[in-house]
Amino acid sequence: MAGARKNAPPREEVLAAAMGMIAERGLEKLTMAALGHEVGMSSGHLLYYFHSKDELLLQTLEWSEGRLGAERGRLLTRTAATARERLDAYIDLYVPEGHRDPHWTLWLEVWNRSQNADEEARDRQAAIEGVWHRDLVALIAEGVSRGEFRPVDPDRFAARLRALLDGFSIHVAIGLRGTDRAQVLGHVREFIAERLLADS
Repeated sequence: MAGARKNAPPREEVLAAAMGMIAERGLEKLTMAALGHEVGMSSGHLLYYFHSKDELLLQTLEWSEGRLGAERGRLLTRTAATARERLDAYIDLYVPEGHRDPHWTLWLEVWNRSQNADEEARDRQAAIEGVWHRDLVALIAEGVSRGEFRPVDPDRFAARLRALLDGFSIHVAIGLRGTDRAQVLGHVREFIAERLLADS
């Protein structure tokens, strides 16, 4: 067992492989056996590292969110961009690329499984949600202070905007007809223009 663990691929490689399988084959094809075959490990070794498929999925989501978080940070710290431009970039990053977007497919599965998750797993999921919320609150507060946005309560507006984004994003990710990415972005930008942008 110790020798097998020594030769096991790094955890990040396993998580990247899991995400790649979701993108290429869909979540239903991601089994411990299939992932083990992909990375040259037995399903038993994978269970040693991750304990359950639920834990594998949550760690894969955390890994994927870490990559998205770095991109979000880069977009939101562009000093030359207006708050509105950075808000548009945030929304572009949030909304799925299209039907069966792998990141959103994974999110939906983790949300579904969270009904039976323990408190520690729920806390980790809430932490992922929390960074998206805090970044949005800070961006709205900055836009309000600069006079780009109306004098809204940043926390309340961010909560409502994220609920709107989540609802539309689920529609895009599951391929609901009449709600493709372009249409959703149009709806969200119209909402922003009506509710948030300061009168010029």
